[in-house]
Amino acid sequence: DLAQFISQQRSVFLATANSDGQPYIQHRGGPPGFLKILDTQTIAFADFKGNRQFITQGNLEDNTKAHLFLIDYMLRRRVKIWGTAKIVEGNAELVTKLMPEGYDARPEQVLIFTVAAWDAN
Repeated sequence: DLAQFISQQRSVFLATANSDGQPYIQHRGGPPGFLKILDTQTIAFADFKGNRQFITQGNLEDNTKAHLFLIDYMLRRRVKIWGTAKIVEGNAELVTKLMPEGYDARPEQVLIFTVAAWDAN
């Protein structure tokens, strides 16, 4: 049920914090299916060209703890996922595997999220 919910989402909010604990939240989006379930503990997605600030990437270099917050407004359902994340650059095979078919955005890198815990309400 959780995997199906995740695969239907068009957006996710990704929260990180730097080594001093200063939080930052960033929206990521794409067509349904842009969030890929790789296995029971791993979610990944192609990270598309954005605002060029790279705050999330910098935070993850200092502190791998991260949080995903998914909302289905119409069904009034929310899923919160705690874990760790890392950025993978320069892996064209992985980008191709994660890139949504027919989507016209330019991928820059991949984000891999390892799930530690989750909650739905």
